[in-house]
Amino acid sequence: MIKNAALSKERLIIISIMMLMSCQQLIAQHKAFIIVDQTGNGDFTSLTAAINSLPMFNYERKTIFVKNGVYEEKIRLDQDNITLQGEDRIKTIIQFNQLRSDWDRAKDSIGPAVINLHADDIIIRNLTIQNTQPEIGPHAFAIYGTGTRTIILNCNVFSKGGDTVSLWNYKTGMYYHADCHFQGAVDFVCPRGWCFIKNSEFYEYKETAAIWHAGGFQQDQKFVIVNSRFDGVPGFKLGRHHYEAQFYLLNCQFSETMSDEPIYRVTYPDDPSRNRPFNWGERYYFHNCHREAADFGWFKDNLSSAEGLASVEDITAAWTFNGSWDPETNIGPRIVEYHIIDNEVLFRFDEQISVIGTPLLESESGSQFRYKSGGGSDTIGFTARNSVEKKDLAGLKIRSGGKLSGTIATVRERPADLNINIQ
Repeated sequence: MIKNAALSKERLIIISIMMLMSCQQLIAQHKAFIIVDQTGNGDFTSLTAAINSLPMFNYERKTIFVKNGVYEEKIRLDQDNITLQGEDRIKTIIQFNQLRSDWDRAKDSIGPAVINLHADDIIIRNLTIQNTQPEIGPHAFAIYGTGTRTIILNCNVFSKGGDTVSLWNYKTGMYYHADCHFQGAVDFVCPRGWCFIKNSEFYEYKETAAIWHAGGFQQDQKFVIVNSRFDGVPGFKLGRHHYEAQFYLLNCQFSETMSDEPIYRVTYPDDPSRNRPFNWGERYYFHNCHREAADFGWFKDNLSSAEGLASVEDITAAWTFNGSWDPETNIGPRIVEYHIIDNEVLFRFDEQISVIGTPLLESESGSQFRYKSGGGSDTIGFTARNSVEKKDLAGLKIRSGGKLSGTIATVRERPADLNINIQ
């Protein structure tokens, strides 16, 4: 009996521990702000643990906030709508030594890069991401991805190998980067699809091309770089492509070490079967670009030859993505319709909504509405103490308890617009 009692007590302890762990996982899944801190003063001590706590399907924006430190790990994100944010761009470092060839020989489930993105609407900001393999030249991803609407802001993204930033959703990939410093060798920023970069620096470690583009799936796919600077070893080249491509460089500066070689198409004269289709011709456009010491003729202003472009002012992030995504917008989700059912109101927005906390709405008449359900969808439910009439919805504002904001990746948080036409 004593032995059985001891076993029962042991089982209870194990069950209690398992329940506690389960509760911690559940709490983490519902938290909108998860803290990673190596010192133990956060929710998790590693990015891997934080990511493993996320739900399989993530419908609302969640932020993984990474405290200062060097995190020696590589990670994979499969969940949409995640913001990965560092405490300090210089002091928050995610790094790993990973050659692509090593991963090809012994594939793991994480992927060939330091950060592997297989999800949409990802935001990476205020970090240093570094592939620490030391050799100059071989493929060594810092960021690899197949999702769309990927934002990288105020980051250092470093590798001494090729393909440092490889976002390769060739069908629907849209990428926005700003205020970043990219380093690498051989096509080290090489998007497939649509990409807009501004206010950034590029450093090339080898006498090869710094940028690369693949835009053969749709004719209007393009790579736009604005207000940025290129530097590298003596003789480095600006860019090249194998597939159909379209480059726009505006207000860019080139160091005197850049070679006098235009952006070029790679072909294989000895084996023409390897050549990619090239039906749309050379599409390399420049405006107000200059090289230290002296300019080269091949990057003189020629935007007037770009098809369908009225003026340089038209070249924005929204234009780059053909109006299907504006990562720089500050316009929040808007209510497109509502339904009153006794003391409940359903608001349908033009975008899925991330709900933080339990927002309490108050109208100009003093009527109050407590959040009930719907976070992660475009339809959000609220309840009132009494039956609701149309006039009770005029002048709605969030009084307390939380926030409602857009979920699609943008540079700024976009609070929901609660103005309603109650006519």
